[in-house]
Amino acid sequence: MRARTALIAIPLALALAACGGGKDSDGKAKGAGGTKEAVAVKESGLGSILVDGEGRTLYAFTKDKDGASNCDAQCIAVWPALTGSAKASAGEGARPALIQEARKSGGAVQTTYGGWPLYYYVGDAAPGDVNGQGLDGEWFVVGADGKLVRNGT
Repeated sequence: MRARTALIAIPLALALAACGGGKDSDGKAKGAGGTKEAVAVKESGLGSILVDGEGRTLYAFTKDKDGASNCDAQCIAVWPALTGSAKASAGEGARPALIQEARKSGGAVQTTYGGWPLYYYVGDAAPGDVNGQGLDGEWFVVGADGKLVRNGT
């Protein structure tokens, strides 16, 4: 089942990567999932969770430690990082003090929240989707308080 998900997810990840980067029509930085001017909080069936500026769900990886990503190239193909040229700002409901940045090779900045590097899941097709919740017991949405939301798995 996981192999089939990966086979579907890799082409989708490549499509997201092709659409990411650069700037939108307003000159705002774009990440893998689109405009990343803000990390915000949105209500979902899992409670209050983090989303990007377009309402796409953001996840954390339990193998990440001390604000550093442990997601390798194969992992990033399915779980694109929320990156850009600068740290994202706090949108509605997000706590500015919990938003930090982790520098990646090549100068990209991965946004972290509560010490967790943030990622998208390529299996989420639309804003509000939470299809990555609990996958492999290692991927969870992040709550407004910066803690992993482990219910709903």
